[in-house]
Amino acid sequence: MKKNACLLPLFLLFFMAGALAQTVLTVPRNIEAAINKGSRTNEGVPGKNYWQNGADYTIRVHFNPDTRLVSGTESIVYFNHSPDTLTQLLFKVDANFYQKGAARADAVSAADLTDGETISNVMLNQTGFPVNGIPQGTNWRVPISKLLPGDSMKVSLDFSYTLNMGSHQRTGAIDSNAFFIAYFFPRIAVYDDLDKWNMFAYNGSQEFYNDFCNFSVDITAPKNFVVWATGDLKNGKEILGQKYSDRITAAEHSNALTKIIDSSDLISKDIAGQNATNTWTFQATHVTDFVFALSNHYLWYASSVEVDPGSKRRTRVDVAFNPKHKDYYEVINFARKTVDLMSYHYPKWPFPYPHETVFDGLDQMEYPMMVNDNPVPDRAFTIMLTDHEIFHTMFPFYMGVNETKYAWMDEGWATSGEWTLSPIIDTSIKDNYGMEAYDIVGGREQDPPIMSLSTNLTGVGYFLNSYPKPGLGYIYVQDMLGDDLFLKALHEYIRRWNGKHPMPLDFFNSMNAGSGRNMNWFWKRWFYDGGFPDLAIKSATNTGNQYEVTIENIGGKPLPVDLTIFFQDGTQQKIHRDVSCWEQNNRTTALSFSSSKNPVKLSLGALRVPDVNKKDNEWVFGSH
Repeated sequence: MKKNACLLPLFLLFFMAGALAQTVLTVPRNIEAAINKGSRTNEGVPGKNYWQNGADYTIRVHFNPDTRLVSGTESIVYFNHSPDTLTQLLFKVDANFYQKGAARADAVSAADLTDGETISNVMLNQTGFPVNGIPQGTNWRVPISKLLPGDSMKVSLDFSYTLNMGSHQRTGAIDSNAFFIAYFFPRIAVYDDLDKWNMFAYNGSQEFYNDFCNFSVDITAPKNFVVWATGDLKNGKEILGQKYSDRITAAEHSNALTKIIDSSDLISKDIAGQNATNTWTFQATHVTDFVFALSNHYLWYASSVEVDPGSKRRTRVDVAFNPKHKDYYEVINFARKTVDLMSYHYPKWPFPYPHETVFDGLDQMEYPMMVNDNPVPDRAFTIMLTDHEIFHTMFPFYMGVNETKYAWMDEGWATSGEWTLSPIIDTSIKDNYGMEAYDIVGGREQDPPIMSLSTNLTGVGYFLNSYPKPGLGYIYVQDMLGDDLFLKALHEYIRRWNGKHPMPLDFFNSMNAGSGRNMNWFWKRWFYDGGFPDLAIKSATNTGNQYEVTIENIGGKPLPVDLTIFFQDGTQQKIHRDVSCWEQNNRTTALSFSSSKNPVKLSLGALRVPDVNKKDNEWVFGSH
């Protein structure tokens, strides 16, 4: 009996360790249904029956800077690749964010309120469809007879609305002659294998979830206005003339700065064709959105980067800005360096698009091949803002995540990109974005698990779960795996899901597969479970020159352990343990060191290790 009693704890220990190693992540019923139908898998690869819908958009849009009227026509060919017969189309009319009476998370000035986006002359497969006034809200349902699996439908319509002058929410006037225009055309919403139609109405808070589509867009604007947009400019030589076209070509082949439009060019006013209006033609393939910006008084700086040494492919980087904003003169360097670092350092994947434009606007918002960034007075902030927004090129534009539901699948990556790239661009930067907020709110009611749907969150809870918390999760995994294995895992995820619509389990399972390690224990505790960041020095003992320090995980979140030892002679020693030291769900972990010098104090913590209670992070020898 005594022998068996001694063996029982050992048996339980091995049983518990095995159970922990086989942690199973919760699978919601709608995702389980998709797995059962073969569109998703438990292995993180798209299923044999994976599908996604898409469309070809041909848009002709006119913009009048004097009246701010946006008007145009739109022709759509929508492809139903789903196994379902569709009896309606759902359109996103996001310009109705500014409609009187619309549900909004942010206030809009009375001067910017409109009756909404007028939609008329709607044709479905060349059959007229009556529009009963202006659609109310940002969701517009259009009943159809049926759209069979594998079939397509042609839709055409006219649209118009007045662009907001103030209340800038990701789109609108910058000044009287500069404008950033997004969400201007009615688009068909995503119909996917998990939720069917994306019914969440845009309220200005949550971001977007769009299909990969092809765009051919003609933008008509008055003379002397230059237009920048998603996609490739197809008639640049016709619009801009030989001088400016040659400068663009030079920028596309050079690492050096090319001033495509300088202050002297603004004075000469010979930049765009001198017709009353000019029509700029852009084309973009397999992108999730299309936006454009224009101005008659912005400078245009450009350069390029070889992003793929194998094919020698280059990405042109453009910065369009008001010459009054002095911080913007350096943005071309920061933007170019970001594209270079993304291609060769992190995520170490060739920048996927032919150009990237940073536009001097009134927001901090990303779009395919475009960024709308406000000027800021601090150089470090300028760097962090620039690389954060450009990093979004990978997430959500190359990886078509549902940022409406899972903001952490794009903002968390952009945050980790900002933390990684900013100190390389400027070594003086110590970016602790979001750490103070997490220290204050961690473990409170406003701090739900990251896996909470973004559509259910507001305020600081939305911020923490979208930006710093997932960003920390990503860099903690990188620390645990090491750079090479982490990038191998990340590349596996990118290869599997670029140009598609990955969901959380697709990401977790792809990272497990790519690394060859089952990291479900971390995904569960960091992304699914409650808890909060709180480590403490529980004890420190020594026997001669041998010291043992016990660290307690009070909050339950797996955090790196960074201990600094301060010696009496003024020197320091640092000890680091990655998050795997908590893999067995242990409450404490021990650190050991030996030294013939006299330690006087221990300090726990690092720049990106939040802690809700730092009072127990120091240990002074002789005071305990």
